Amino acid sequence: MDITELIRAIQFQRSQPTDLLKQFVLGVAKGDVPHDQTTKWLKAVHQHGCTTEDKVILTQMMAQSGSMLSWNDGPPVVDKHSTGGVGDKMSLMLAPALAACGCRVPMLAGRGLGHTGGTIDKLESIPGFNCRLTPGEMSIAVERVGCCIAVQNDAIAPADGVLYALRDITDTVDSVPLITASIVSKKAAEGLQALVLDVKVGQAAFMKTLEEARELARSMVETANGMGIHTKAQITRMDNPIGSHVGNALEVIESVEVLMGRGSKDTRSLVILQGAALLSMTLNLTNEQATKRMEEALDNGTALSVFERMCVEQGVEEEVAAELIRTPETVVGRARYQTDIMAPSTSVVQSIDAMRMAELARAHGAGRFALEDIIDPHVGFVIHCSPGDAVEAGNRVLTFHHNRKLTTEEHDDLAGIVLGANSHLEPMPRLVETIELNSTKP
Repeated sequence: MDITELIRAIQFQRSQPTDLLKQFVLGVAKGDVPHDQTTKWLKAVHQHGCTTEDKVILTQMMAQSGSMLSWNDGPPVVDKHSTGGVGDKMSLMLAPALAACGCRVPMLAGRGLGHTGGTIDKLESIPGFNCRLTPGEMSIAVERVGCCIAVQNDAIAPADGVLYALRDITDTVDSVPLITASIVSKKAAEGLQALVLDVKVGQAAFMKTLEEARELARSMVETANGMGIHTKAQITRMDNPIGSHVGNALEVIESVEVLMGRGSKDTRSLVILQGAALLSMTLNLTNEQATKRMEEALDNGTALSVFERMCVEQGVEEEVAAELIRTPETVVGRARYQTDIMAPSTSVVQSIDAMRMAELARAHGAGRFALEDIIDPHVGFVIHCSPGDAVEAGNRVLTFHHNRKLTTEEHDDLAGIVLGANSHLEPMPRLVETIELNSTKP
């Protein structure tokens, strides 16, 4: 096909001809558009951007290029997406908690690549957990349990698969319109009514500056709302790791603890923040009412019960699932070595270097350098302090779980992850600001 008109419109920052853009996206999905033509279009969008109208059409057609879930009348269908963080395990708790609060959650998630962990890798550290659900199996699981968490597959938004592969080899991965369409198209294919976006910002995030995070958040919010999905974005800080556990199996342990009504306050507060946003968008609740409902689901055992049923629905034996929600560490196992790091002096914890932590864990197998890499689920960290905590000299601040011995350099790296200061430090809240359609508020 001739994409000259599309390229010209992009270059002059006009809307692309609608019918031609639709034809182009479906042609990409079917393999009818030569890669050199698609590459020209990608490079044009990367250089010049595109209009909101184009992003909506592009995203709609990417979603419609494959299977789309549809739902009967009933509870609201909701989900969230995170741009990825160190210790970001929210999905494991959020999906069952929202189901316990009266929502349907058909969550598609991915594997980790780079320094951040993937939701699917965490769940697959549970023996028997099957993330490879077809769209039909996702629908059945949601109707039975209220939620499911499945790995992204070729049936969902296949046009995105083609475009992403080409973006990777044409240096166009960082294009905000293309990132937007990639993320939102898969969420649109879930048949959502509401979506909350967690856009991370900071030294351990993909978006390093607040302006970068705002640009992506606004783009996704405008596009998803343009497709009829009620959407808001929460920009959250990603300098210190989230919660008390980092690493696939370890994050399952922490997630179960939070679902038991205890565990990390940091993790719990983020789950409640995201869940309350979705409940208030769909159930006609105030933010205070929605927050209370999320808190109750985590405290009274209903979210934990849904999590157990989700595990069984997705292949975990009933006895294993029952043990998982009682003593998760006996089910997911542990690494061969545990190396403790002690505070060298009495001080106040100033920061915990999430990026340094993630890179060390990744080097030991907790993350991937290439898609074909095999994950070691037991590698990771347990964090015994938080920024602002006072620690005594000799107190344990960090434990690294690993299956091969540390080098001297790695041990030195480990010792430098937690930084102390002599003066009191007031921890910064995770939430920086919320972005909604035509508004920004703290």
